[in-house]
Order: sequence, then structure tokens, then C-alpha cells
Amino acid sequence: MKPEIQTYNDQQEAADKAICNLLADTFDQELKKTESKIWHAHPVWFLEGNPVVGYSKQKAGLRLMFWSGADFEEEGLNVVGKKFKDASIFYTDASQVNHKDLKRWLKKSKEIQWDYKNIVKRKGVLERLK
Repeated sequence: MKPEIQTYNDQQEAADKAICNLLADTFDQELKKTESKIWHAHPVWFLEGNPVVGYSKQKAGLRLMFWSGADFEEEGLNVVGKKFKDASIFYTDASQVNHKDLKRWLKKSKEIQWDYKNIVKRKGVLERLK
């Protein structure tokens, strides 16, 4: 895990820190060819410069977000973005993370992607990459 991501995780309360560490470790294992960094103040993993998955602390809990998750057709990702193609799930305890679902979603994050990398250049218009 990158030091800046570990620092982010370490700043969370105990329950959220456990979720963050579990997610980051799983992402690093399952998304081998990604770059990870703190982006817009929270950890995000990128494939070829395109954001695919990340997490952040919010009022409702720890939010796991997939940038192209709306097209995964997964009931578990029940918070779908209104403007873009993102989908999320919230956790309040690490025991809520279903590892089988998470691995399936991570696989889909590699297979289904919208081009967020060039969204500014396209004036907010998303195009499908995969």
C-alpha cells in the first residue's frame, strides 16, 4: 500500500480504518496494473490514467465507489450517480464487506470503463472505453 494511502487510512476512526485497509489491500491484490494515489482528498485506483475505484469517508459511512459502476448491473451497488456512471455502496463495519462481491466488482471495473480521464476535454461528455 502506498504511504499516502496508509496515512489516509490511519487518520480514520477504528471501524473505518479497518474497512479502508481491507479495501486497499484487496484493490492492490486484484488490480495489479493500476496506479493508486490520493485524488480529490481520498484514495483512488486508476487504469491507464482513468479512475476506476476509490473510497471516502462520508456521513453515511465509508463509501466504496466505482466510477463506471452504474453499468455493472449489480444490485449491491445501490447508490447510483445522477450525472455520471458511478455507483457506490456504504459500509459502517468491515464485516459488511462481501469479498466475493468485491472481487466480482473489481473484475468488472477492468472490463467496463467510461472515459473520465478526458471528461474535461470533452466538456463533461463521457464516452465508453470498454
